[in-house]
Amino acid sequence: MILDDVLRTPAAIRDAERHTAHNYHPLPVVIATGEGSWVTDIDGRRYLDFLAGYSALNFGHRHPALIAAAHAQLDRVTLTSRAFVHDQFAAFCSGLAELCGKDQVLPMNTGAEAVETAIKLARKWGYQVKGVPADQATIVVADGNFHGRTTTIISFSTDPDAHDDFGPYTPGFRLVPYGDLEAMAAAIDDTTVAVLIEPIQGEQGVVVPPDGYLPGVGELCTQRNVLFVADEIQSGLGRTGDTFACDHEQVIPDVYVLGKALGGGIVPVSAIAANADVLGVIKPGQHGSTFGGNPLACAVAIEVVNLLKTGEFQARAKEQGAYLHAELAGLVGDGLLAVRGRGLWAGIDVDPALMTGREACERLAERGILAKDTHGSTLRLAPPLIIDKDDIDVAVSALRGILK
Repeated sequence: MILDDVLRTPAAIRDAERHTAHNYHPLPVVIATGEGSWVTDIDGRRYLDFLAGYSALNFGHRHPALIAAAHAQLDRVTLTSRAFVHDQFAAFCSGLAELCGKDQVLPMNTGAEAVETAIKLARKWGYQVKGVPADQATIVVADGNFHGRTTTIISFSTDPDAHDDFGPYTPGFRLVPYGDLEAMAAAIDDTTVAVLIEPIQGEQGVVVPPDGYLPGVGELCTQRNVLFVADEIQSGLGRTGDTFACDHEQVIPDVYVLGKALGGGIVPVSAIAANADVLGVIKPGQHGSTFGGNPLACAVAIEVVNLLKTGEFQARAKEQGAYLHAELAGLVGDGLLAVRGRGLWAGIDVDPALMTGREACERLAERGILAKDTHGSTLRLAPPLIIDKDDIDVAVSALRGILK
């Protein structure tokens, strides 16, 4: 038996907490290296990564093509600012626009920045194209949403941890129940410029909307001359078994909001994609970012787009996801209350009589599986899309073990 005073992890965690604001409550694991679906901590213990950076690591840790692209660009140029054009920019924007079936792309860095960009775009479009009176634009959003943690975004959050004590809040948002088309229709009026929703709600526990909901949102937006803005930051780029979660119901939103996996787990990259009649309302000087669309980010993201163009990762998410969900379904009634999700993305509700979600994650970590809890006894499972069935078996076996 190895005593704690021999391990490096406890001291490393104490050192990290000494000068760190406690905005996160991480598991007591200090990761040193990663490869594929696995990571190794500073004490040499291996863990199966069943979170994949909230979908930022869709292609696994250190995917060879992505690492090679980053290495090559590091030897050339990493930042120019958008005051100039660099030689990776056009290929990134055109490639991502083609993947999305849109005319144009506006690159940023983080997911929250992409959502803020979409909000600004929708408002400007509403004033200049739809003709909404100045400063009266409204955006319809859904209960249980998670779009980031900026001041504007948390203004329409229903999560007390994200929302409370950060006011005064930004006006202009109308909250409706997720999955309720009638409520959404009632919330839209002549001032409404956009509907902003997640096609699958991730932070809420991987909540899939009812069949027909996304097409209904699309039809409603078309009828009322409102932009359909789909936040695909977690659900997009292969996670659910298609390129986008909206693809499952053949829905094409007016604006895609993308991030996380777009940076290949190497650099933060985000973007919105839309047609020129929408994105064209943004003029020089009206929105920007020093690092948005930088050469290093574009070089990595170009390879991400190339990987997705093959369809291989979407197919793997669909096939392996079906296997994962079938295995998890076998635990319902035996420690799990419910399983939800699509592709390689699952929300599982542990019986709260057994343990909290945090306790479940701690027990899984002891068995070499990394996952993340959310909202009580709910866990989110989102392994890299490269995972194989043997590793899925390892994770499900560990989960079964803690539920006994």
